[in-house]
Amino acid sequence: MPQYRRFSIAGGTYFFTVVTYRRRPILCDAPVRAALRNAIQTVRARYPFTINAWVLLPDHLHCLWTLPPDDANFAKRWALIKRHVSMTCAGEYHRPDWMTASKLKHRESTFWQRRYWEHCIYSETDFTNHLNYIYINPVKHGLVSRVSDWPYSTFHRDVKNGLYPLDWAGGMDDDDLSVGEPT
Repeated sequence: MPQYRRFSIAGGTYFFTVVTYRRRPILCDAPVRAALRNAIQTVRARYPFTINAWVLLPDHLHCLWTLPPDDANFAKRWALIKRHVSMTCAGEYHRPDWMTASKLKHRESTFWQRRYWEHCIYSETDFTNHLNYIYINPVKHGLVSRVSDWPYSTFHRDVKNGLYPLDWAGGMDDDDLSVGEPT
């Protein structure tokens, strides 16, 4: 079995991609959003982190977090968040027909993919590229034509705080966007 190594720095900022099992388009459902919001609040109360950005799409999410200066354990936070959402939503979203021997062995549900993508942010440019990537993602996936039209994003918070104009990436050609793909 491969040994996965994660690059972790106490107090670091990280970009994450977390995906539903079999890419089921359920993350924007009201009960799932409520469970996710509750899970994040519960975990942050015990294991704090700053949410720099977040976008929720039907089958995956992207986010940027900054951990406290003395803490690098994002894996524990994700395990707790995913578990809370899986348990809260089990009645409506669990699929017994999708359970495999591996899922049973690892005590997993049919809500999330086992792994997730993480990237440690290494510069201001890297941070900006990933922030832009998060916010443009609903447009990239054809869910909306303007970033401001997607309701499940911290983009609206950042517009309110003056970090982005409301019309950022709205109605432009893809060639006009200075959005870098995450590396």
